[in-house]
Amino acid sequence: MEKNIQKRLIIGLAYLIFFSLVFWFLYSVFKPKATCTDGLKNQNEEGVDCGGVCAVKCQKIEVKDLTTGETGVVESIVAGEYDFYGVVTNPNSVYGSKSFTYAIKFKDENGTILNEKQGTGFILPGEKKYIIENNIKLDKLPTSIDFSVTDPAWVELDELYEKPDLKVVSKNYAETGSGVGFSQASGLLQNRSPFDFALIKIKVILRDADGKIIALNATEMRTVKSGEDRDYRVSWPSRFPGAVSSVENQIEVNVFDSDAFVRKYFKAEKFQQL
Repeated sequence: MEKNIQKRLIIGLAYLIFFSLVFWFLYSVFKPKATCTDGLKNQNEEGVDCGGVCAVKCQKIEVKDLTTGETGVVESIVAGEYDFYGVVTNPNSVYGSKSFTYAIKFKDENGTILNEKQGTGFILPGEKKYIIENNIKLDKLPTSIDFSVTDPAWVELDELYEKPDLKVVSKNYAETGSGVGFSQASGLLQNRSPFDFALIKIKVILRDADGKIIALNATEMRTVKSGEDRDYRVSWPSRFPGAVSSVENQIEVNVFDSDAFVRKYFKAEKFQQL
C-alpha cells in the first residue's frame, strides 16, 4: 500500500514537471517580444520605449527650481506668539511638486537664531502660494528671516489637467460690534470642479492700505461635493495692529492625495507606483 502511494506521488511529480516544461516552452516561443513600441521599460531601455536599443532618445526632464518671495511675521491670535508667512512660486507650467521641504530661521540683528521651523508642502504648476506657520514663540521680532525650499518631488501633469475649479465669492470682513471677539472674515466657497474633495483648506490673509500683511487665519472644510456652495467664517479674538483694507483668500486642496483626480489627469508615470 505504501509503495503504491509513493509510486503515485512520483508519477504525479513527473507529470507536473513535464507540463511545467511544456508551458515554459510554449510561453518562450509565443510570448510577445520586447519592442520599442510596447509601452514598457524593458530590454536595456533608459526609459519607456526610449534610449538603449531604441532609436528614440529619452526626453530629459527640465524643470525650474521653486522660488521663495515675500516673508514676514504678524501677531498670532495667541498672546506673545507670532504667525509666519512666506511665498513659494512654481515657475513650471507642466510640472507640479507633490512634496517639498521648507526651512525657516528667525534671526536677530546679530544673526543669532531666535527660533526655527521645518515642514513640508506641495504646489501645483504655475502656482504661487503662501506657507503659513502659526503660533511661533519669539522673544522679540526677528530682524531677518531665512526661508528656503528643497527636495521637490516633481510630477508631470497630463495636457488635459486643469486646476480644481474652486473659488471664494461674497468675501466680507468686519469688526465685531458686540459679543465675543474683535473681528471676523467670511465668504462663500464654490466647488465647480467635477470632484468631491475630502479636505479643503482656506487661508485668509488681511492687508492694510499699503498692501502689507497684518493678520492671518485659516479654516478647513471636509467633504465638499462637486457643485456645492459652502459658507465659511474665521475670527480674531483680539485686536491686532493696523487697519484692514483688503482680504485675500488662498484655497488649498492636495490633489496629489486624491486617487480619482490623479488617475484622471496625470500620466501613468513611475510616481503612481510608489
